[in-house]
Amino acid sequence: MALHLRVLLLITGLTGIHSITTVSKVSVEARDSISIPCLYASQYINHVKYLCKGYYWSSCSYAVKTNQRNSGRFSISDDKSRGIFTVTIKDVTDKDTADYWCAVEIDGGSDVGEKFHLSVTKGTPSLYVDHQEITGFKGDNITINCHYRYSGEIAWCRLGSSCVTMSSGSIDGTRVTSNASIPNVFTVTMSGLRTESSGWYWCVKGDLQMPVHVTVIEQPITDRAPTTGQSEQHSVSVELKRFIISLSVLIFIVMVALFIWFMLKRHKQTKATSSAMTAAEEEVTYSNVEHIRKTSSQKSHAESDVDVTYSSVVTTRPQRVRRVEANDENVTYSTLA
Repeated sequence: MALHLRVLLLITGLTGIHSITTVSKVSVEARDSISIPCLYASQYINHVKYLCKGYYWSSCSYAVKTNQRNSGRFSISDDKSRGIFTVTIKDVTDKDTADYWCAVEIDGGSDVGEKFHLSVTKGTPSLYVDHQEITGFKGDNITINCHYRYSGEIAWCRLGSSCVTMSSGSIDGTRVTSNASIPNVFTVTMSGLRTESSGWYWCVKGDLQMPVHVTVIEQPITDRAPTTGQSEQHSVSVELKRFIISLSVLIFIVMVALFIWFMLKRHKQTKATSSAMTAAEEEVTYSNVEHIRKTSSQKSHAESDVDVTYSSVVTTRPQRVRRVEANDENVTYSTLA
């Protein structure tokens, strides 16, 4: 840092040159992290930015720089499209309670910077938010709860822009309303978010500020809240889909039932046809004829020497049909002389 700049700042009472805009006083609880945005003028886009620690500009020490690798608990990032560099301190301790400078390095000239004070508390901070990073969908609303411990005026400001100090107002075309009905909390609601609403804001309570980064993204089509007409169309569409699904299931069940009925009917017809064909088969008649001549000892005096022939006829069904015991109706006896 140039020696003449240090002398100049000492002479001017360390008022600083307002080419950089940042918070003035921030409170954070020990072991938490804190991010501080620093807005710079457009002519410093390609310059090196850094965080300097110390009450006096002339004696402050570098904590982190954009042209050096981030290490330890301090980190820095530069959003050149928005002209904002952000410094982050992780796992803060009591030793981090100090004055810091958001600064821009000027080659061959005087560096410029703006000071802020960081206060680390062991208990609840004097002013804090639930989350420093908030994401909302385009067209939707977001709500930020700003918790505080001490009295003071309330405001919601945008870095490098205007503030809303009343219960309602607007910042860069985005509607802002605030509500302090809850003790030690004032709620800020940003309505009708636009892509241009993205950026750094902060809660203000007295002389304290707490930065909040808002990111607005396009809402997925499936997640967009429908208007009244769209809601009715959506409801009709859902009912139609349910009807079509129910009808399809019913048709499927009927088709399965008809198929089963057809198969059973075909099976019965096949069985009946098989039975008829079996019954229609011709019966087979077996005949056994035996010729016996009586001997002379068997002949009676009244009988002549005549041959006697015995014949038996049995009617049976084919083997694949169950046999039925022969009875008098199925057996034919014949005697031939």
